Amino acid sequence: MRTAIYPGSFDPVHLGHLDLIMRAEKLVDQLTVAVLQNPTKGCSFSVHERMEMLQSVTQHLPHVKVTSFEGLLVDFAKKQKANFIIRGIRAFSDFEYEFQMALVNRKLASDLETIFLMPKEKYSAVSSKLIREIGFFGGDLSEFCPKELLPKISAHLKNRKP
Repeated sequence: MRTAIYPGSFDPVHLGHLDLIMRAEKLVDQLTVAVLQNPTKGCSFSVHERMEMLQSVTQHLPHVKVTSFEGLLVDFAKKQKANFIIRGIRAFSDFEYEFQMALVNRKLASDLETIFLMPKEKYSAVSSKLIREIGFFGGDLSEFCPKELLPKISAHLKNRKP
């Protein structure tokens, strides 16, 4: 069985994330979307809220499971019996960081492969950080976030630290 993990903070989930989830789901038998619990990273949404949002937008995808993890990704991947890590690449700057992480993960777990996926061009500029900034100032997020999550994300981000 081909199992993959798509890890991230998903703070908040956006259309670029959803695009990668739908692309990755076609490549494997089971895709685990794993929300990182990192207390040092000040997230706008709780782990529970991020998982709920992901579950809401992926419930129609039968091979997708949403969970959370903390610690090293390779340790989590071993526990999940994953074969692959899915990572999104929007620009060359993403590739440099992701390439470093893939090499380190390979040293820590040589049997775990990293697959890089590019989102559709229209999502290549979308990032959670950008969404938090636009939301903070009350901007229109409809081009960036799943429509069913727009009210929740917009209300939550308005006048909150980006």
